[in-house]
Amino acid sequence: MEQAEPGQAAQRIEVRCCIVGGGPAGLMLGFLLARAGVPVLVLEKHQDFLRDFRGDTIHPSTLQLMHELDLLQDFLKLPHQEARQIGVQIGDTLLNVADFSHLPTQCKFVALMPQWDFLNFIADRAQRFPAFALKTRAEATALIREGGRVAGVRVKTPQGELEIRCDLLVAADGRHSILRKQAGLEVMELGAPMDVLWMRLSRRDDDPGQTLGRIDAGRMMVMLNRGDYWQCAFVIRKGGYQEIRERGLPAFREEIVGLAPHLRQRVKELRDWDDIKLLTVAVDRLRHWQQPGLLCIGDSAHAMSPIGGVGINLAIQDAVAAANLLAEPLLAGAPSFDDLRSVQERREWPTRITQRMQLLIQDQVISRVLASQRRPAPPWLLRLLGRSPLLQRIPARVLGLGFQPEHVHSPRAR
Repeated sequence: MEQAEPGQAAQRIEVRCCIVGGGPAGLMLGFLLARAGVPVLVLEKHQDFLRDFRGDTIHPSTLQLMHELDLLQDFLKLPHQEARQIGVQIGDTLLNVADFSHLPTQCKFVALMPQWDFLNFIADRAQRFPAFALKTRAEATALIREGGRVAGVRVKTPQGELEIRCDLLVAADGRHSILRKQAGLEVMELGAPMDVLWMRLSRRDDDPGQTLGRIDAGRMMVMLNRGDYWQCAFVIRKGGYQEIRERGLPAFREEIVGLAPHLRQRVKELRDWDDIKLLTVAVDRLRHWQQPGLLCIGDSAHAMSPIGGVGINLAIQDAVAAANLLAEPLLAGAPSFDDLRSVQERREWPTRITQRMQLLIQDQVISRVLASQRRPAPPWLLRLLGRSPLLQRIPARVLGLGFQPEHVHSPRAR
């Protein structure tokens, strides 16, 4: 690619499809479109994918897609952990609530893998298709409109500005999407009563081995087994981070120990507040995911709560549906507005019902736990799940497969 000299007009690039955002949705869609022979350019504003405390849970639905794409065997060679059951500890009571061993999938577990490994893997496989291109350190700054439709995007790079013209622009740039904001798409805020503090603490061989949620009086934490460390998500009430900081780091360490006493000798690994990352939780959804020439998918279309770790997998399902519906129209030219609308029609119902379940858990469980100073007792439904391996298959199916799981139907170029 030629570099523009200072003061020169922006370099112009033409491509059939341009995807802004190199996350799970953007890269998976880029992979599938390039596999079908559609010329596609994926833009990622960072230099690489190495950013910590992102969604690291690869659910059975996504692993099944990797199997359908003949990628699973190589994918599972990457370092990962496998969660075959999910449990929760409420007070002193430990309950298993989900058992993935009976799912009708190739992999009957949730894979825990750093997201940058997942993204690097997809990017590497995508670059084997001649129709695929990935440009990093490329930040979208403005939509280009022409003839009543989105015709491309302006992009800032270290070498200068680019003007990318395309038949379809896909916004996969996350919950703070600059493209959906510039397009003026209406966002429906659904609310979230909590935020999350992410951190890592070392793990020992005699620690509990399964993915585990811990709930006690006014406190809640999820611990993900990452082999030699725990990835911990400490749940706090919305907007409560500053108050926690004012109480001091020693007090916060004691909050963690109150939930997980076996970590007492390790909480000092949190040396300062830089070791703790704040995730501001938002749950929202676009009323319309598209305009002529523009489609939003993944978090750009619907920001999910971290409950269940389903966000990455819903984003990938969006990408598969978009490729299934749009690959052939893109091979023929510019997809119509009805083509773009068909993606939302396909994916809106599973998005709505998943968010509805997350909101129910937020309002009926998390809000009450965070507001109470009494040690909670396990609800009757969780006690029933804990006693019935048969019933544990239900939440496993909801978490592992979701609603309306997608399968790869997009063509493969010969």
